[in-house]
Amino acid sequence: MPSAEAEQQPVVVVGGGFGGLSAALQLAASAAHVPVMLIEPQERFLFLPLLYELLSQELRRWEVAPSYSELLAGKGVVWLQDRVSQIDTSAQQLCTESGQRIAYSQLVLATGGKPTSYGIPGVSEHCLGFRSLADVDRLQQLVQRLKQQQRPLQRLAIVGAGASGVELACKLADLLQGAAVVELIEQGEELLPASRSFNREQAQQALLKRDIRLRTGTRVMAVSGTGVSLQRGNSSETLSCDGVIWTGGVVGSVPELTPALALDSRGRLPCHGDLRVVGAEHVFAMGDAALCPDASGEAHPATAQVAYQQASCVAANVLRQRRGEELQPFIWSDLGEMLGLGIGQASLTGMGITLAGTAAFQLRRLAYLARMPGLQHQLRVAGGWLADWF
Repeated sequence: MPSAEAEQQPVVVVGGGFGGLSAALQLAASAAHVPVMLIEPQERFLFLPLLYELLSQELRRWEVAPSYSELLAGKGVVWLQDRVSQIDTSAQQLCTESGQRIAYSQLVLATGGKPTSYGIPGVSEHCLGFRSLADVDRLQQLVQRLKQQQRPLQRLAIVGAGASGVELACKLADLLQGAAVVELIEQGEELLPASRSFNREQAQQALLKRDIRLRTGTRVMAVSGTGVSLQRGNSSETLSCDGVIWTGGVVGSVPELTPALALDSRGRLPCHGDLRVVGAEHVFAMGDAALCPDASGEAHPATAQVAYQQASCVAANVLRQRRGEELQPFIWSDLGEMLGLGIGQASLTGMGITLAGTAAFQLRRLAYLARMPGLQHQLRVAGGWLADWF
């Protein structure tokens, strides 16, 4: 248990993404009346799985990115709009970029991930990302410019044929309406290697329908302001591009820790099965910041679904630790997989359902509506959707 003095301090949650926000709200709503502080530098929560619908303007900004002040009003969570720069796990204290020092009883690290360039020249300088509202704005401007220019041989390249790359490629192809060629580049031998076979087949059909050029087994060697250098086997090629979008990988984003704790090769904190950080008794981690293998030794997928479930486990274990009870391991329940495959189109498998097309798109939206933070926001969004339909 935390010491008597430490128990007077709040439980501090660092990072207000899916996992962090959910854990903070669950802790504050518990009967234990635990003081909870959420430290998050951004003004708005970002519902990442629906960022593609914001790009295509199928959804509005307030639906996908509600403000933290709105979501946390009256919830019993103190929100500090700041960024954590250093954590002293021995003293149970952290420092923020604004210079504040905050003591905690227990700490929850939900700091998420950040794109990695894998050391490839030019990626950091010339590639666009797709993880923020600013990224959406930049891509919308690029699409408009390409549609207005109508120059021959315009091209966009997307690096990474995982779920993010496939969803983004389909949305961009629909938005561009033939104004530019979309190339999807994957180092592995197939797209969506971790996905269900049905979703993979639907994705392949969606790419073919939109004439999206899929290049598998192809490595990016360098990116410049005008193109991307590729290698497949012994052959090399340079593609001229009007933009390169990087979805090729994410590593954990963890603040500086004292004493230093070892991170894995992807920048994640190794965790016990109960999501406590190895070497830090009163620190829990989840999402892209945590390495918590399942029973087979494999890491859980880096998805919002996993982070959402981990939040419930962490919140419950924080309360158990305060009571001196045995902590429970995190057990992931795979609820299925959903993919957006263009404007008004999706594919989903799970919970006994296998479906593609417009019906899958509507079911996907309803499933995500149920995962949006806060009943008030869910009702506002649902009301907006009903008004659009009628």
